[in-house]
Amino acid sequence: MRINLFVLLFWLTFIAGCSRKIDNETARQEIIQLLQQERKAHFDRNVDLFVSEFSDSMISVNKGKVTMNTPAENKKRIEPYFSRVKFIKWDDLAEPLIRISDDCSLAYAVIQKEVILTYPDTSGKPLYDTSYFAWTSIYRKQNGEWKVECNVSTNK
Repeated sequence: MRINLFVLLFWLTFIAGCSRKIDNETARQEIIQLLQQERKAHFDRNVDLFVSEFSDSMISVNKGKVTMNTPAENKKRIEPYFSRVKFIKWDDLAEPLIRISDDCSLAYAVIQKEVILTYPDTSGKPLYDTSYFAWTSIYRKQNGEWKVECNVSTNK
């Protein structure tokens, strides 16, 4: 009887461990899909698609400032930028580093990108700009969906 109980506990522990790995890999794939969605949003200049993955009170750390904006405020902030620029390159310089919490409720991704874009000068002539960005996005699972809760960004 004790041996059967031991075997049962062993298998339950093993199955639970495998289940966590599957959930973790599923979460990782979901984050990768969000990163691909961000790329698409930039090239399509689709502000709604981009901000759709932000939480209702996303915290942004950028240019020495900490801000917390609503989705409407984020949209208003990003629209002029997306309407003014055209992305030529928005590519990873390294594989994103993605970490998922054991309970698959929190995750973060560390990204490095080269961004090349064009925008018109005052005469309408296109200017080109190349930047190198690194950022960390922190995600929280909300109602079955990953949402960016915090983004810390810098550029070189």
